[in-house]
Amino acid sequence: MGIQIISLNSFPDAPKIEEDGESFIENALKKARFYSKYFGETVIADDSGLEVDILKGRPGVHSARYSGDASSERENNRKLLREMEEVPLSKRGARFKCVLAIVSPDGREEIVEGSCRGKIGLREVGSRGFGYDPLFIIPKYGKTMAQLTLEEKNMVSHRGKALKKLRRILPRFLSPKSNVGA
Repeated sequence: MGIQIISLNSFPDAPKIEEDGESFIENALKKARFYSKYFGETVIADDSGLEVDILKGRPGVHSARYSGDASSERENNRKLLREMEEVPLSKRGARFKCVLAIVSPDGREEIVEGSCRGKIGLREVGSRGFGYDPLFIIPKYGKTMAQLTLEEKNMVSHRGKALKKLRRILPRFLSPKSNVGA
């Protein structure tokens, strides 16, 4: 598309943003708005996590720190498994959700979302991926996210789906403001 994408990791001195919103949308927009203003550039930010049906959407926006602010992925997975100990596989529905926000310095903004349905397994399986991937079973494949190849994961993942939607709207942010919606 003729654009250069630079990760926030390339700017170690940039201020960190507290993700204190009550939704993925709030957190993604907060980050995109702040960094767009800070850098004077169009910025894409995401927030994503796991929503478990029987836990009424938890861990949700707290996915990365589910068992505490300094918790590890393994600790989060163990907490989730403990909470679901008595839940049969048939009632372990869940989804990964990703919200991408794009904000331009002139104030234009949009959000796109992607989700991936699955089930929470009874134990961790697989070594690829991160976070809850070893627990999240994709019924279509009969495997956890942590067992999928990168190609398979990109086809079904919440981030992959959100990025496909973002690609469709991105040209509006690469054009002058007068061309928005053209």
